[in-house]
Amino acid sequence: MCPRRLLALMLVAALPAVAQVYKWTDSKGRTQYGDKPPDDVKTQELRIPSYDGPVEVRDWAGVLHGKTTAGAGAGVTMYSTSWCGYCKRARDYFTAKGIRFTEIDVEKSTEGNRRFKELGGKGVPLILAGGKVMRGFSVERFEAMQRKR
Repeated sequence: MCPRRLLALMLVAALPAVAQVYKWTDSKGRTQYGDKPPDDVKTQELRIPSYDGPVEVRDWAGVLHGKTTAGAGAGVTMYSTSWCGYCKRARDYFTAKGIRFTEIDVEKSTEGNRRFKELGGKGVPLILAGGKVMRGFSVERFEAMQRKR
């Protein structure tokens, strides 16, 4: 394939990844989210990125103690967004493996967003399981984290 065509194809494929998410309140007082707000409303641009760094797993039992019980039992808690590709991958994996999980959308839940920030969340997904915290998602790292429980 021609290098120019390959470059053009890569640029076109990357366009959806830079989409913005906007938050606004409609005339009935309901909070709305979307990639393009109506022209006649004041908007707030949300800046919660996907975590695209190396997948990190940390034993945060001491930090989590007293702050949350989520992830301390058999289940998993995932702080996510609806548009995040890494979140979708984790969601699909948990469902396929029959892993019980609670998903908290940090853009739709004020309390969820607050807890996400308390846990040091800077990007999604942020996954809690058995007193450990995983930033990002990797099947291999998740399975290794589960084996160490």
